[in-house]
Amino acid sequence: QALRERGCRSEEQFREVLREIEAEVQRRKQLIHQSVERRAIISKCYKPKHPEVYTLQDAFLAPEFLEIVRFCTSPGADLQGLLRYLESFSDKRIYRLPVFTEEFCQAFVDELENFEQSDMPKGRPNTMNNYGVLLNELGMDEPFLTPLRERFLRPITALLYPELGGACLDSHKAFVVKYSLHEDLDLSSHYDNAEVTLNVSLGKEFTEGNLYFGDFNQDPSPVPQYIEVEHVGARGLLHRGGQIHGALPIASGERWNLIVWMRSSAIRNRLCPMCHRKPELVEAEGFGDGFTEPLGEEEPQTVNLCAL
Repeated sequence: QALRERGCRSEEQFREVLREIEAEVQRRKQLIHQSVERRAIISKCYKPKHPEVYTLQDAFLAPEFLEIVRFCTSPGADLQGLLRYLESFSDKRIYRLPVFTEEFCQAFVDELENFEQSDMPKGRPNTMNNYGVLLNELGMDEPFLTPLRERFLRPITALLYPELGGACLDSHKAFVVKYSLHEDLDLSSHYDNAEVTLNVSLGKEFTEGNLYFGDFNQDPSPVPQYIEVEHVGARGLLHRGGQIHGALPIASGERWNLIVWMRSSAIRNRLCPMCHRKPELVEAEGFGDGFTEPLGEEEPQTVNLCAL
């Protein structure tokens, strides 16, 4: 029925679509193995220009961000108190906050450009972004991204998005995307394979290219209302992964953005956020897509931890 609604009529059309789907399934099954191979080569052969940026340090974080985290981990912290530190946009639960120092952003982008110019193998973030870097392949997951998620972001998301597992975001996929006039200019409407997304503008100099946000994917309206949000250097936007959004074209310059998809297995083990069905899991290396295998028919233990 879904294919008919999209124009399929003849048996040959159905068979052609089925072949395309099967080829895409096989391609996706190979992605994790190819990524592991690239990471091994990069770890062995690549010489970083700024090795210090690979391990998270408090000095990389904006003082205002550290103050927000201190509030969120203090006794009696609540949502209303947190909102005094954040910029809010409409009623879509989109928030802007300072994250990194400008000095760190400059060094990080310089490192990413150095990697881009190297002859190392490179995976791309997804089928929509053709330019960028998968940060797990650079070896940044454990020394940088996991502590960023666990120590600094999770206390914030616990207050902002409790119903999405904000207190127990236990995995992530992180990548950097690049927009420039002769490469990717924009990004069409989509939603993320994440419970909560952090999008940080790292630089460089650019004009236009605002983000736009529409409805939450599970609550579409007949006439969606979109809002635009401007990028601000070294500041991040927190939003629900299921929020429909995209990026308008840049008019000049070049922009790099850090994207962190944060996931809660306690949420997605019960219902896949992409197909809205109970997931059927297969083994994967690393974080996979953020699911964990429950024991038998029991709920994963993270559910009880999250409830506490």
